[in-house]
Amino acid sequence: MSNKFNWAILGCGNIANDFAREMNKMGGKVYSIANRTYEKAVAFAEKYSIEKIYENINDLFVDDNVDIVYIATPHNKHIEYILKALENGKHVLCEKAITLNSDELNKAVALANEKNLILAEAMTIYNMPLYTKLEKTINSGALGEFRLAQVNFGSFKEYDMTNRFFNMELAGGALLDIGVYALSLVRMFMETENAEIHSQVRFAETGADEQSSIIIKNDKEQMASVTLSLHAKQPKRATICYDNAYIEIFEYPRADKAVITYTNDNHTEEIVAGKLEDAMCYEIENMENAILNGKNTMRLQYTIDVMNVMTKLRNDWNMKYPEE
Repeated sequence: MSNKFNWAILGCGNIANDFAREMNKMGGKVYSIANRTYEKAVAFAEKYSIEKIYENINDLFVDDNVDIVYIATPHNKHIEYILKALENGKHVLCEKAITLNSDELNKAVALANEKNLILAEAMTIYNMPLYTKLEKTINSGALGEFRLAQVNFGSFKEYDMTNRFFNMELAGGALLDIGVYALSLVRMFMETENAEIHSQVRFAETGADEQSSIIIKNDKEQMASVTLSLHAKQPKRATICYDNAYIEIFEYPRADKAVITYTNDNHTEEIVAGKLEDAMCYEIENMENAILNGKNTMRLQYTIDVMNVMTKLRNDWNMKYPEE
């Protein structure tokens, strides 16, 4: 941990609590906190020994002591806060999904490039050491050519149309909430961005996508199938298939173990790296290293590619959020 950066947290929800706790565990510096409800920010600051609290969220962006803003608000507020942070010279790590659509993300990327700032999505998959280790095995050629992937993510959410998972006013739906994980994993293994996408979708009463099946084929004929649900629990399981072997990964958003089965003789190899409980620590460390090195090594292009897929899917579904 560098201890060279002052982080500001925007939002006080569960994921923000996880972030602050992991930052403290690492000995890092959460300098300040902002939230729509000031009283919640005060309680959050007391809990995590944060010295600076803003009565007005906008005061965060003009605070010269802030180096990096971690955004953990509902999806529909991300682009507003990303742009304000970048305009004021702050690096940004934003929770997934980083924006609502590709137009928003392209605008944010252009501003980050103009300001020479690091913009990244807080996608655990792109930061877990397991995937870096798996890439080395894949790049060695031992597994042969990538052919297809099967990826599941299903949760059972209380069927309450007022909660955030189904609330269109808060950019609810399975795709932006959990589908972003599955599609990010697919992008990790596909060699080129996706060219052909087909899907089926079931909507909740609010108009949010609650369940979908997605089939993808890129220009190298590599394929993937993804199933998502907010109303049916599934294991977070990925099977990645090559000519000579297949990789199985359970709990893939924060996985620290994978099993490779070689199909010629069915012998297996276990790949272990990192710790699932340190997932946010890896994000923080990689973000700080990217800033120190002056180069965005946070797989932003993958984030762009995944957002393009999600934008196309929602266009196909004729599903738009109020802000759009």
